[in-house]
Amino acid sequence: MGATPEQITETLYQCAPYIGLEKVQCALDEANAAFQSMNISMPLPNQATVTEETRFAKGLAVQREIFGADTIDAMRAAAPDELQHIQAYLSAYCFGDFYTRGILDLKMRELITFCAICSLGGCEPQAKAHANANLSVGNTRQQLIDAITQCLPFIGFPRALNAIACIPNE
Repeated sequence: MGATPEQITETLYQCAPYIGLEKVQCALDEANAAFQSMNISMPLPNQATVTEETRFAKGLAVQREIFGADTIDAMRAAAPDELQHIQAYLSAYCFGDFYTRGILDLKMRELITFCAICSLGGCEPQAKAHANANLSVGNTRQQLIDAITQCLPFIGFPRALNAIACIPNE
């Protein structure tokens, strides 16, 4: 379909915070086997851009860019003390470790995130937040509908219809 091995692996990596490491590792194993069967040189170039020291700050910056600084700062401030570590991990892990990687732009990473969340079902609050985030980075309502339409055979009608209901009118 024209995707490069790097685009394929980055798409899989982008799904990790949402569908879990084990599922992504299984998919990466299959992708790597396919790449090797096609004589694609492995390993692929590393796309990481953060260090342990910079991942939180860079992730928080990306979160603020996507969702708005006021929204993210209010969410962080509203979290109870016992959940502050989750907010920090969300910034460092989801956004620092993944959204800052190379190859895919922010629009594509946010579209992948939306599809991954919608494929799980039962995550409508997160799906609504990421539908709005997609619009904020330049994806359109039609692009979101088209993406979920492509997911439909794999996620089923209930999840696809729930996903579409999460997409605001522009």
